Parts: sequence; C-alpha cells; structure tokens
Amino acid sequence: MSSTKYLGYYFNVSPIQPATEILIAELGEAGFESFVETENGVNAFIQKEDWRQNILDDIYVLNSDEFDIQFTSEEIEQVNWNKEWEKNFDPIIVDDLCSVRAPFHDKPNTQYDIVIEPKMSFGTGHHETTHMMIQHLLKTDLTHKKVLDMGCGTGVLAILSEMKGAQPIEAIDIDNWCYLNTIENVERNGCHHISTYEGDASLLSGRNYDIIIANINRNILLNDIKTYVKCLNPGGKLFLSGFYTEDLDMISEECLSNGLSFVRNFDRNNWIAALYDLK
Repeated sequence: MSSTKYLGYYFNVSPIQPATEILIAELGEAGFESFVETENGVNAFIQKEDWRQNILDDIYVLNSDEFDIQFTSEEIEQVNWNKEWEKNFDPIIVDDLCSVRAPFHDKPNTQYDIVIEPKMSFGTGHHETTHMMIQHLLKTDLTHKKVLDMGCGTGVLAILSEMKGAQPIEAIDIDNWCYLNTIENVERNGCHHISTYEGDASLLSGRNYDIIIANINRNILLNDIKTYVKCLNPGGKLFLSGFYTEDLDMISEECLSNGLSFVRNFDRNNWIAALYDLK
C-alpha cells in the first residue's frame, strides 16, 4: 500500500505575529490541513493530491508590504503528526498554577492541568495573548460566574474557567476548525458546563454574561466592544487581548466611551491583555 504524499511548506515570518495567525487561517482556507508553529514562523502541510500550481496566489499576507515572509517547500512522505507535535509543542506552566500540555506530556504538579490537542487551532498558551489571559483568569474569582469565551480557539480559556468554578460557559469561534477543536478539548478535559457555537458576535443578541473573554484582534474588538457591553451584567468584567501596546489607548477609549472602567493590563513582548469593569 502506498503512503499518502504531502507537500511541506516552511515559512519564515517577520514580524511573526499577527502574520503567522493570518497565514495559518488563509492556508487552511486554501486546503492546507496541518500546521506546526515554529520559532521563526510556521510549517504547513497539504496532501499532494489537493495541491495546485497557483495555490499561494491569493494568500493576502504573502503579498502584503506589512510582512516579510520567505518560504521553501518539498515533497515528503506521510507525516507522523504526533511526532511533529512532540517536537514542536512543549508544555507550558503559567504562574506555577496552570499547565497547558498535550496528551503525550507528563502530568505536572499544578492546580489546573489543561490537556489539549491544538491541531490547526490557536490558543496553546504559547502565544503571549493566551498566556496573559490565563494570568488574568488565575487572578479572578470565577465561582458560579456566567462566562463567554469569544474567539475560543482551542477552548483553553473556557476550560480554565470551568476548572475555576464558572458555569455556565459559552465558547464561540467563527472558524470551523476551532469550533470542532474546542468541542474535542472540552470533552478531553471532562468539562460539563461549556456550550460551543460556531459564529461571530451576531450570536450574542439577547444573551448576558458576568465575564466576557475576547482574545481576537484589534479591529474586531473595536467593532464588537459595544456588543460585549450590552451583554455584560452589572459589575461584569471584560477581558480583551489580541492587540499591541500602541493600540491600548485606542481600545481603552472605546471601552470608556461605552461605560467601562480600566482596571489593569499585562504586557508581554509588546502584546497587551487588559481588564475592564462595568459599574
């Protein structure tokens, strides 16, 4: 029996974010089926039978002056994805309290141990924004709080919320792969209070929450902050991330104009995760 042949594309990306996230999303739409993020960018894989000559022609980030992206490619035999993850996905520990790891990692001695299979989804905890959102949640009393994880990615923030006593929890992502991956990871971690939906902020009409987590990007946040505020209960908290240090004033101005008060922010490698309260 002949093995499936793949083409591997190896991208070096500068600046690495947000270009890598955009690149992965666009390549996924083009037919690439697996990705491994690296220190310099991302490795992307597609079955040879799904490849076409002009497959990269419509990839926006490759033609954008904002980013410098170089790549090489090669034909390879069938990929052992478990080995790829083992080589490239190390477990992380946040504030000695929360671990995020793959099923093949040893279980660490942490209060909150999250096991995920990231596949094509975002939110492994390695990216600065997810790491900081975990830090925020670790400092927050979530007991019996109704939580929304908007742009849930792998579902890691929703899962941590349940581990900290939140319920019910809703996790939403516009990307089908993220939606399916969150369902899988919710089940893997034995969570029973998380409902997962595929879509965007248009799903939020008539819903209300004590805490909203939105780790997306600046433009979507600026567009949707009004919607989030309408959904927040009095005294509710809004956690926002996915934007840079230079964008904090713009985000805060929009939050303040919608009745929110700035509480605190974390910063990590020029990324920001900020907390706002609704009085």
